[in-house]
Amino acid sequence: MSAALDVKDLHVSYAGSTAVDGVTFSVAAGEVYALIGETGSGKSSVAMAIARLLGPPAVVGGDVIIDGLEVSHLNRKEFRAVRGSKVGFVPQDAMAALNPLLPVGRQVAEVFEVHQNVAKAAAERMAVDGLARVWIHDPAGVARLYPHQLSGGMRQRVMIAIALALRPPLLIADEATTALDVSTQAEILRLVDHLRHELNIGVVWITHDLGVVAELADRVGVMYAGRVVQEGPVVGLFDHPPHPYAAGLRETLVSLRVGHSSEPLFQISGQPPASATAVPGCPFHPRCWRAAPVCGEKVPELVPLDDLRIACHRPILNGVTQA
Repeated sequence: MSAALDVKDLHVSYAGSTAVDGVTFSVAAGEVYALIGETGSGKSSVAMAIARLLGPPAVVGGDVIIDGLEVSHLNRKEFRAVRGSKVGFVPQDAMAALNPLLPVGRQVAEVFEVHQNVAKAAAERMAVDGLARVWIHDPAGVARLYPHQLSGGMRQRVMIAIALALRPPLLIADEATTALDVSTQAEILRLVDHLRHELNIGVVWITHDLGVVAELADRVGVMYAGRVVQEGPVVGLFDHPPHPYAAGLRETLVSLRVGHSSEPLFQISGQPPASATAVPGCPFHPRCWRAAPVCGEKVPELVPLDDLRIACHRPILNGVTQA
């Protein structure tokens, strides 16, 4: 049985500046794989490259296989024919993604009309069913409304309905709950968790929110400067992560949740590099409290460590420094 997604040696550059540098990972059917990292880490570029939503001047290389189909070598017209049936994409800003001049039911119905050649009346009935699937009450009534008449959470549900209308094996969500309030965010996370089990779909969830990762993800890839530096089961991020950057991210969450009001929140010192290849050796070494000379000389490979993969010359092993 093929994976929902296989990404192999993915590269993305913009005007000669490297944003993604050799990212490789896979997502099983029914699994949620989270990609996390600071702004500029390359995680959104990975999502956009998989969904073939990057145009010039972006240059994309590597292999992307969705449900057994190699899609990275399809031209734009060929990929457009399989988009929706192979991969659904949910952006952060649903208001910007939806057409303000069309009722939302019409926008869901168009997916069936364009990709399955369904008659208009039948497509609109299918659209109502699709809105009901994403837990929208009175879906027939909501289908007649325009995007500006809906709340942010409702608009994001509509985007999920559009993304999953054709029941693709893969869903990509790029910061899909960032702009929502906490209670609405929790509802969307419960919905996605329900749908991935009901439809047995793989999910790539792009976020910088460790709380969302803890709530939803099965596995997580930690990105820094365009590379995956730690990958594995989500527990590996919250229970003594061996990569110093992952440990720093975890500490920011711990500081936020258990720190005293008089104490400053923990933060990782310094700033990420401007591009994935701007720093020799390990790109994190200028900010890393464990850096040794080798860290500035050689890029660490992503290698197995217990049930994780990490890219670090001096990982944290049970709190003991690696010699």
